[in-house]
Amino acid sequence: MATNRRIVLASRPAGAVTLDNFRLETVPLPALEEGQLLVRNRWLSLDPYMRGRMNEGRSYAEAQALNETMVGGTAGEVVQSRHPGFAAGDRVVGYLGWQSTGSPTVAS
Repeated sequence: MATNRRIVLASRPAGAVTLDNFRLETVPLPALEEGQLLVRNRWLSLDPYMRGRMNEGRSYAEAQALNETMVGGTAGEVVQSRHPGFAAGDRVVGYLGWQSTGSPTVAS
């Protein structure tokens, strides 16, 4: 089975962000269902707003969930598709987060 490497927020930072606030995980990728595609992320947009999302509490953006893939805009390449509008090799942008291969994503 294919796997995905992802960075998750392991704990909320107290002050400056440290490596201890994150965890690298390797997780299995489920089989694609009809209407889904798999994207290999090539670029990730790291933006200052992400620091605010690492905190709990009221903010202009929803807090990043603990133990979930860090959020972030991505650009990548379709590696497998079961969606009629996309083929392997297509270049796409999305919001697939800090991971090497975007989880199977329903295209809209």
